[in-house]
Amino acid sequence: MDMWKLILVVFSLALAYRLAESFEYHESDLASEESLWDLYERWRSHHTISRDMKEKQKRFNVFKENLKHIHSLNQMNKPYKLKLNKFADMTNYEFMSTRSSKISHYRMLHGPRRMTDFQHGEVDSLPRSIDWRKKGAVTGIKDQGKCGSCWAFSTVVAVEGVNKIKTGELVNLSEQELVDCDKENQGCNGGLMEQAFEFIKKSDGLTTEKIYPYEAKGESCDSSKITKESS
Repeated sequence: MDMWKLILVVFSLALAYRLAESFEYHESDLASEESLWDLYERWRSHHTISRDMKEKQKRFNVFKENLKHIHSLNQMNKPYKLKLNKFADMTNYEFMSTRSSKISHYRMLHGPRRMTDFQHGEVDSLPRSIDWRKKGAVTGIKDQGKCGSCWAFSTVVAVEGVNKIKTGELVNLSEQELVDCDKENQGCNGGLMEQAFEFIKKSDGLTTEKIYPYEAKGESCDSSKITKESS
Protein backbone atom coordinates (compact mmCIF):
# COMPACT_ATOMS: atom_id res chain seq x y z
CA MET A 1 0.00 0.00 0.00
CA ASP A 2 1.63 3.30 -1.07
CA MET A 3 1.82 6.49 0.97
CA TRP A 4 -1.05 8.23 -0.82
CA LYS A 5 -3.37 5.31 -0.18
CA LEU A 6 -2.46 5.34 3.50
CA ILE A 7 -3.07 9.09 3.63
CA LEU A 8 -6.56 8.72 2.18
CA VAL A 9 -7.48 5.80 4.47
CA VAL A 10 -6.30 7.55 7.64
CA PHE A 11 -7.86 10.82 6.53
CA SER A 12 -11.30 9.31 5.93
CA LEU A 13 -11.41 7.24 9.11
CA ALA A 14 -9.73 9.58 11.57
CA LEU A 15 -11.72 12.73 10.87
CA ALA A 16 -14.84 11.30 12.47
CA TYR A 17 -13.12 11.16 15.86
CA ARG A 18 -11.76 14.72 15.98
CA LEU A 19 -14.52 15.94 18.30
CA ALA A 20 -14.52 18.91 20.63
CA GLU A 21 -13.92 18.12 24.30
CA SER A 22 -17.08 16.60 25.76
CA PHE A 23 -18.94 16.81 29.08
CA GLU A 24 -20.67 13.83 30.68
CA TYR A 25 -24.33 13.81 31.71
CA HIS A 26 -26.42 11.20 33.49
CA GLU A 27 -30.03 10.04 33.29
CA SER A 28 -30.80 11.76 36.61
CA ASP A 29 -29.85 15.12 35.07
CA LEU A 30 -32.91 14.88 32.81
CA ALA A 31 -35.37 14.26 35.66
CA SER A 32 -36.60 17.82 36.18
CA GLU A 33 -36.22 21.42 35.11
CA GLU A 34 -34.17 22.05 38.23
CA SER A 35 -31.74 19.21 37.52
CA LEU A 36 -31.45 20.35 33.89
CA TRP A 37 -30.61 23.86 35.01
CA ASP A 38 -28.01 22.50 37.40
CA LEU A 39 -26.51 20.46 34.56
CA TYR A 40 -26.40 23.57 32.37
CA GLU A 41 -24.60 25.56 35.07
CA ARG A 42 -22.06 22.78 35.57
CA TRP A 43 -21.57 22.56 31.82
CA ARG A 44 -20.98 26.35 31.61
CA SER A 45 -18.50 26.20 34.45
CA HIS A 46 -16.66 23.26 32.88
CA HIS A 47 -16.22 25.10 29.58
CA THR A 48 -15.85 28.59 31.17
CA ILE A 49 -18.76 29.99 29.17
CA SER A 50 -20.19 33.28 30.40
CA ARG A 51 -23.78 34.40 29.70
CA ASP A 52 -25.75 37.37 31.08
CA MET A 53 -29.12 36.64 32.69
CA LYS A 54 -31.20 37.56 29.65
CA GLU A 55 -29.06 35.48 27.33
CA LYS A 56 -28.78 32.60 29.78
CA GLN A 57 -32.47 31.65 29.64
CA LYS A 58 -32.43 31.62 25.86
CA ARG A 59 -29.27 29.53 25.83
CA PHE A 60 -30.66 27.15 28.43
CA ASN A 61 -33.63 26.42 26.16
CA VAL A 62 -31.30 25.69 23.24
CA PHE A 63 -29.17 23.54 25.53
CA LYS A 64 -32.23 21.50 26.56
CA GLU A 65 -33.23 20.85 22.95
CA ASN A 66 -29.71 19.76 22.03
CA LEU A 67 -29.58 17.52 25.10
CA LYS A 68 -32.90 15.90 24.11
CA HIS A 69 -31.50 15.16 20.66
CA ILE A 70 -28.29 13.72 22.12
CA HIS A 71 -30.12 11.56 24.65
CA SER A 72 -32.66 10.33 22.11
CA LEU A 73 -29.99 9.34 19.60
CA ASN A 74 -27.94 7.61 22.31
CA GLN A 75 -30.90 5.31 23.02
CA MET A 76 -30.68 3.99 19.47
CA ASN A 77 -28.47 1.16 18.32
CA LYS A 78 -25.86 3.37 16.71
CA PRO A 79 -22.13 2.55 16.39
CA TYR A 80 -21.36 5.82 18.18
CA LYS A 81 -22.58 7.94 21.10
CA LEU A 82 -23.01 11.71 21.37
CA LYS A 83 -21.94 13.89 24.29
CA LEU A 84 -22.25 17.51 25.35
CA ASN A 85 -19.39 19.51 23.85
CA LYS A 86 -18.68 23.21 24.30
CA PHE A 87 -21.13 24.16 21.54
CA ALA A 88 -24.14 22.61 23.27
CA ASP A 89 -26.06 25.86 23.83
CA MET A 90 -25.70 27.00 20.20
CA THR A 91 -28.28 26.33 17.50
CA ASN A 92 -27.22 24.43 14.42
CA TYR A 93 -27.48 27.62 12.36
CA GLU A 94 -25.26 29.54 14.78
CA PHE A 95 -22.68 26.79 14.82
CA MET A 96 -22.61 26.46 11.04
CA SER A 97 -22.40 30.20 10.45
CA THR A 98 -19.30 30.56 12.64
CA ARG A 99 -17.55 27.20 12.19
CA SER A 100 -18.44 25.87 8.76
CA SER A 101 -15.78 24.85 6.28
CA LYS A 102 -14.62 27.23 3.56
CA ILE A 103 -13.43 24.40 1.33
CA SER A 104 -16.50 24.41 -0.95
CA HIS A 105 -16.19 28.13 -1.59
CA TYR A 106 -12.45 27.79 -2.13
CA ARG A 107 -13.04 24.91 -4.55
CA MET A 108 -15.49 27.00 -6.60
CA LEU A 109 -12.88 29.74 -6.97
CA HIS A 110 -10.01 27.39 -7.81
CA GLY A 111 -11.64 24.87 -10.11
CA PRO A 112 -12.19 21.09 -9.89
CA ARG A 113 -10.01 18.66 -7.96
CA ARG A 114 -6.63 18.17 -9.59
CA MET A 115 -5.40 14.82 -10.82
CA THR A 116 -2.81 13.15 -8.57
CA ASP A 117 -0.48 10.20 -8.94
CA PHE A 118 -2.57 8.16 -6.48
CA GLN A 119 -3.30 4.61 -7.60
CA HIS A 120 -5.20 1.82 -5.88
CA GLY A 121 -3.04 -1.07 -4.79
CA GLU A 122 -4.12 -4.66 -4.22
CA VAL A 123 -7.44 -4.41 -2.35
CA ASP A 124 -8.75 -7.99 -2.33
CA SER A 125 -7.46 -8.82 1.14
CA LEU A 126 -8.35 -5.55 2.91
CA PRO A 127 -10.62 -5.73 6.01
CA ARG A 128 -14.09 -4.18 5.79
CA SER A 129 -13.09 -1.47 8.26
CA ILE A 130 -10.24 -0.39 10.53
CA ASP A 131 -10.51 1.64 13.73
CA TRP A 132 -7.21 3.52 13.68
CA ARG A 133 -7.86 4.83 17.21
CA LYS A 134 -7.45 1.30 18.55
CA LYS A 135 -4.18 1.01 16.66
CA GLY A 136 -2.91 4.23 18.22
CA ALA A 137 -2.75 6.10 14.91
CA VAL A 138 -5.04 9.02 15.83
CA THR A 139 -3.84 11.95 17.93
CA GLY A 140 -5.95 13.68 20.57
CA ILE A 141 -8.74 16.22 20.28
CA LYS A 142 -7.99 19.45 18.44
CA ASP A 143 -10.08 22.58 17.83
CA GLN A 144 -9.60 24.81 14.79
CA GLY A 145 -11.41 27.71 16.47
CA LYS A 146 -12.88 30.50 14.35
CA CYS A 147 -10.36 30.00 11.58
CA GLY A 148 -11.19 28.37 8.25
CA SER A 149 -8.24 26.02 8.59
CA CYS A 150 -10.10 22.71 8.36
CA TRP A 151 -8.00 21.91 5.27
CA ALA A 152 -4.87 22.07 7.45
CA PHE A 153 -6.35 19.84 10.16
CA SER A 154 -7.55 17.33 7.56
CA THR A 155 -4.07 17.20 6.06
CA VAL A 156 -2.26 16.94 9.38
CA VAL A 157 -4.44 14.16 10.81
CA ALA A 158 -3.71 12.08 7.72
CA VAL A 159 0.04 12.65 7.89
CA GLU A 160 0.11 11.97 11.64
CA GLY A 161 -1.58 8.63 11.01
CA VAL A 162 0.74 7.69 8.16
CA ASN A 163 3.76 8.64 10.27
CA LYS A 164 2.54 6.34 13.06
CA ILE A 165 1.89 3.46 10.66
CA LYS A 166 5.28 3.86 8.98
CA THR A 167 7.48 4.62 12.02
CA GLY A 168 5.53 3.34 15.02
CA GLU A 169 5.61 6.82 16.60
CA LEU A 170 2.53 9.06 16.99
CA VAL A 171 3.58 12.72 16.84
CA ASN A 172 1.37 15.82 17.00
CA LEU A 173 2.28 17.87 13.94
CA SER A 174 1.76 21.58 13.30
CA GLU A 175 -1.38 22.86 11.58
CA GLN A 176 -0.10 26.38 12.18
CA GLU A 177 2.89 25.79 9.92
CA LEU A 178 0.49 25.04 7.07
CA VAL A 179 -1.70 28.04 7.88
CA ASP A 180 1.27 30.43 7.99
CA CYS A 181 3.67 29.00 5.43
CA ASP A 182 1.70 27.20 2.70
CA LYS A 183 1.19 30.10 0.29
CA GLU A 184 -0.69 27.93 -2.24
CA ASN A 185 -3.51 27.92 0.32
CA GLN A 186 -5.07 30.89 2.10
CA GLY A 187 -4.72 30.17 5.80
CA CYS A 188 -7.89 30.93 7.73
CA ASN A 189 -9.67 31.79 4.47
CA GLY A 190 -9.64 28.23 3.20
CA GLY A 191 -7.49 25.80 1.29
CA LEU A 192 -7.19 22.37 -0.27
CA MET A 193 -5.63 19.21 1.13
CA GLU A 194 -3.97 18.27 -2.19
CA GLN A 195 -1.97 21.51 -2.14
CA ALA A 196 -1.09 21.05 1.52
CA PHE A 197 0.25 17.54 0.83
CA GLU A 198 2.40 18.99 -1.94
CA PHE A 199 3.72 21.64 0.45
CA ILE A 200 4.69 18.96 2.97
CA LYS A 201 6.46 16.92 0.29
CA LYS A 202 8.43 19.94 -0.95
CA SER A 203 9.27 20.99 2.62
CA ASP A 204 10.46 17.50 3.63
CA GLY A 205 7.85 17.23 6.37
CA LEU A 206 6.19 19.32 9.08
CA THR A 207 7.48 20.53 12.40
CA THR A 208 5.69 19.50 15.59
CA GLU A 209 2.72 21.11 17.31
CA LYS A 210 4.91 21.70 20.37
CA ILE A 211 7.43 23.78 18.40
CA TYR A 212 4.92 25.61 16.20
CA PRO A 213 1.67 25.68 18.24
CA TYR A 214 -1.74 26.47 16.81
CA GLU A 215 -3.05 30.06 17.19
CA ALA A 216 -6.40 29.87 15.31
CA LYS A 217 -5.31 32.84 13.18
CA GLY A 218 -2.97 33.48 10.29
CA GLU A 219 0.50 34.79 11.10
CA SER A 220 3.73 35.39 9.19
CA CYS A 221 5.65 32.20 8.47
CA ASP A 222 8.18 31.66 11.29
CA SER A 223 11.08 29.87 9.62
CA SER A 224 13.03 29.69 12.90
CA LYS A 225 10.45 27.22 14.24
CA ILE A 226 10.42 25.12 11.10
CA THR A 227 14.17 24.48 11.12
CA LYS A 228 14.31 23.26 14.73
CA GLU A 229 12.60 19.90 14.24
CA SER A 230 10.51 18.22 11.59
CA SER A 231 8.67 14.93 11.14
